[in-house]
Amino acid sequence: MPTTPATTARSKRAGSQLTPDAIIEASLRIAARGSEDAFTVRRLGEELGADPTAIYRHFRDKDELLLSVADRTLGEVLDSIPEGLGWQDRIRALAAGSLEVALKYPVVGSAMTSRTTRRPHEFRVVELILGAVMEAGLEGPEAAVHYRMVGDSILAYVGQQASYLLFAPEARAADESSWSREYRSVAPAEFPNITLLNAELPEVTDEKIFRLQVEALIAAIETRALALRAE
Repeated sequence: MPTTPATTARSKRAGSQLTPDAIIEASLRIAARGSEDAFTVRRLGEELGADPTAIYRHFRDKDELLLSVADRTLGEVLDSIPEGLGWQDRIRALAAGSLEVALKYPVVGSAMTSRTTRRPHEFRVVELILGAVMEAGLEGPEAAVHYRMVGDSILAYVGQQASYLLFAPEARAADESSWSREYRSVAPAEFPNITLLNAELPEVTDEKIFRLQVEALIAAIETRALALRAE
């Protein structure tokens, strides 16, 4: 469609009315639709009805936008955690909320597996985990390393699950059916352990894996705190 003075004026007005919050919210809307281009200025310009270059008035580059959007999703996670929980349940709630939000915005969850936002909501998440491990009885270096264990483990799992959602449905279906097909057809003499458990392996769900992983993190903190008290 040709550009006219009227359309140019409308674009300029839309650009001048943009705010960082409006751009972040637009990115989240695109990400929630499963799109991988939530952080391209072209796609954001279309979503906002504004000149794409207007995005750069508020964010230095795509990476700054990504980190800001990711920090907003951490705020959603924190908002999902009820008040008054004990330390174990705070970790469980953080894990559950992190997974839910990562699956809601998979392109954000997958991108943030190895990143740090360096922004307020991330600081609040770190504060929450540190408070939990310190309440469990860990201090100093022990609290620091166990905080990293919890945070990095949750990030790794939810990032993996978010990344998986970005694959084509056919690829996911092939992966998921492999436990009932390819793994059941391996040679028993060569793969005796797989053969022994070929009925159980397809029954393992992502939910069971994540729940067990979170409980293992909590158990590791409890075990270490008990050992330190016994010294």
